[in-house]
Amino acid sequence: MKLFKIATLLTLAASLGACNTMDRLANVGNAPALTAIEDPTTVAGYQPVRMPMPEPIADTYQPNSLYRTSAKGFFKDERAHRVGDILTVLVTINDRAKLNNQSQRGRSSTNSAGMGGIFGAAVGNLAQGSFDPSATIDLTSGLKDTGNGSVNRSEAVETSVAAVVTQVLPNGNLVIEGRQEVRVNFEVRDLLVAGIVRPSDIQNNNTIPSTKIAEARISYGGRGQITDVQQPRYGQQVMDAILPF
Repeated sequence: MKLFKIATLLTLAASLGACNTMDRLANVGNAPALTAIEDPTTVAGYQPVRMPMPEPIADTYQPNSLYRTSAKGFFKDERAHRVGDILTVLVTINDRAKLNNQSQRGRSSTNSAGMGGIFGAAVGNLAQGSFDPSATIDLTSGLKDTGNGSVNRSEAVETSVAAVVTQVLPNGNLVIEGRQEVRVNFEVRDLLVAGIVRPSDIQNNNTIPSTKIAEARISYGGRGQITDVQQPRYGQQVMDAILPF
């Protein structure tokens, strides 16, 4: 069964490698194509967000009043609040992590066994004194492991991206998703932002910081010739996954 799985993985890797090679040969000398603009709700795998919601509160009006109980101002609020509205997400990431870990483990054991009585005397007579029955078996084992690990990471990203409201939850929170692609020469920079925001966190200029996004999903990467040479080939990735050493 294991050999069958390994053979299947190698076959898939070869197929993917062949497809990737053909695609690369077909695009020699061409810049990577940009992704077509499409409705994110029609993309395969899209699922509406479901979260625990409070009981809905109906709007009420006071006699001779121009305001609703849920109104935020006298004039129309131009901030994003409906499906299809656009707002700007200010992405600011400044992460630093430094960890050190050291472990050491050791063990040693000694075991000995011998034969006495009739069996020991019989074996001693047969060996004519060159064999000591009292030290027939002598086992010694030892184990020592030492491990060291360290993490020193620093990440800083500061940019902005326009996002579209794809869903309004029953409590009024907005589900947003925004994608931005920029091509420079033969490299495409891809930025993806998605999550849930409160309308009250949206500023007057219709922007919101990334720190105010719940369930935030932020992806910043690229594709093209530079990214291609930085990634190991499919065969190497498969071997890294199945080799035990």
